Order: sequence, then structure tokens, then C-alpha cells
Amino acid sequence: MSRAAVLAGLGTYVPPRVVTNDDLARTTDTSDEWIRSRTGITRRHWADPGTATGDLAVEAGGRALKSAGSGDVDLVVVATTTPDHPCPATAPDVAHRLGLNSVAAYDVAAVCSGFVYAMASAAGAIAAGIAERVLVIGAETYSTILNPEDRTTSVIFGDGAGAVVLRAGEPTEPGALLGHDLGSDGSLKDLIIVPAGGSRQPAAAVTGSGARPAETYFHMEGKPVFRHAVTRMAASSRAMLDRAGWAPESVDWFVGHQANVRILHAVADQLGMARDRTVVNLDRVGNTSAASIPLALGDAVSGGLLTPGDRVLMSAFGGGVTWGSTALVWPEIAVG
Repeated sequence: MSRAAVLAGLGTYVPPRVVTNDDLARTTDTSDEWIRSRTGITRRHWADPGTATGDLAVEAGGRALKSAGSGDVDLVVVATTTPDHPCPATAPDVAHRLGLNSVAAYDVAAVCSGFVYAMASAAGAIAAGIAERVLVIGAETYSTILNPEDRTTSVIFGDGAGAVVLRAGEPTEPGALLGHDLGSDGSLKDLIIVPAGGSRQPAAAVTGSGARPAETYFHMEGKPVFRHAVTRMAASSRAMLDRAGWAPESVDWFVGHQANVRILHAVADQLGMARDRTVVNLDRVGNTSAASIPLALGDAVSGGLLTPGDRVLMSAFGGGVTWGSTALVWPEIAVG
């Protein structure tokens, strides 16, 4: 029988500083009502100055290892849009700080789809016999790349990290990832972008004295992103359901990327799933990009929604543009 990647541990972490909609309204042209009505978000967590993505990843990763009952892994994969440095990758330092010296470690950059992509990468390593156990972390400090003058993005995103441990196991056991559906469309890359900082537009070319140039901040075209997110997540979810042999009505919980409650409900509607079977925690943490799905899973377990034996469908859409889905039957695990 072929090897499968099986969920064996789950850990989450958000920085302690809470930023409410009213807090943002004091410095930005916005209001609590404007933010709630368009996104469903009421508050988010932002890291304090000096706290990096790697710091959040270490916290969540350590908790996932504890949840799994062992710190022994062969590979660390960190999904992030906000790495500690452009070079090197954040994952090797995270592995070092967790005491996982000499294991393979690398980053995955697929923006809000990053965690799904990272799990697919880890599952491939397990299936190929490259690794027996993999620590997959989604971690972000989006507060470091938000333009405080852009109310369409500065009010949406939060910071946080979520992690899982995947182990080699049998395809039929609870927790086994039942496959993956991944896709991208690079013609839409400008919909979600930080223009400067890479080789196409080096940061040195736009950064001078005075205020920080707009090109170094995150930029998103909200309306087309909304439309594509719903279409791509719904199509990817259907493909994943077909692969798993599940009917939409047999899914207990849809855990989508936590970008906007209207997106989540629209995807559920297109799939023919009840909206109340959609896990939502973005009202409390905002859009945490690559960290959003594991954070939502952690909240769903802690809140008593997710229980062993539940059928879970996960799907995400992010910059690139990218999208992806996976599914599993929820196993018996505790959240670290």
C-alpha cells in the first residue's frame, strides 16, 4: 500500500497585541462598521516591532511538535510571504531554534495558498520516502508590509502562525491527506503584489530618504481578487471532493482561507454546502495569509467544532495567483 501523509500534531500562535477596528479608525479613514460590513473582521493581532515571522513560526512549530508527542522530524517547511530576510530562507533558522539541527528546511512562497502548497510538498516528500515526519508551518507578519494609508488592505490583515506535523502512515487511517488540487495563473500576478524588493524592482531603486515608498508595501485589487477567489476555490474544492469520492453534503466542515466571510459563504453556496458548516475565525484574527487555515483548524478544535471522524475540506486562494485544496478525516489530536 502506498504511503500517505497523516496529520499527527497541530499548534497555533498569535502575538499578544490586539488591534481592534476602533483602534485603526483613530489613525485611518475607516470605521468599525465599514470594516465589519465588508470583511466580517472585528479585530486582529499584530506583532510588536522587532518581532519577526520566524519568532511566530518557532512558537507555533514548538506547539505542534508537543501536540504530536515528539520533536523528531526530517523536514521543516515554512510557508510565508513575509520571511525574516529576502535571503536566506526562514525555515532553516526556525529548524535550528527548535533544536532540529541538520534536517532539511525550506520556504514556500504561495501567499495565502502557501499552507496548502506546503502540505502538498510535505506529503510528496513522505510519499517518496524522503521524510518520515515533516513539520509544516504557515507564519506571517503582514503588519510589516501594510501601507497604513491604504484602508482597503491595512484593516484586513493580521499576524500569526499555525503548524502541523505530518507523519508517514496508511491512506485509509484518520488524518491521512486524501490528495491535493493545486493551480496557478501568473497572468494575474499584479492583483496581489509587493512591487519592490525583488530582482524585478530592487528595493534600493525606490527607497531613499524620507517616507517609505508605496512600492514597498503590499497591494491588492480587491474586487477582482474576490471574484477569482470564489471561482478558483469552488472549482478546486470540487476537484478535491471528486478525488476523495465525497459528495459536498457529506462534508462536515469547510475550512477555507480566512480572507473575507463573504468569500467563504459564496464558496459554500457554489458547492451546495450549508454556510453554518464553514469554519470562521477571521472576525478575531483577520486575514493571516499562509497561517489562516491552521489557525482556523486550531480554533475549530479548541471550540469543540472539529471532532474525530469529521470530514474536513480545506481550500485557499492567494497571490501568484495560486489556489489549492486538500481533505482529510479528522484524527484524534490535541491542539498545542
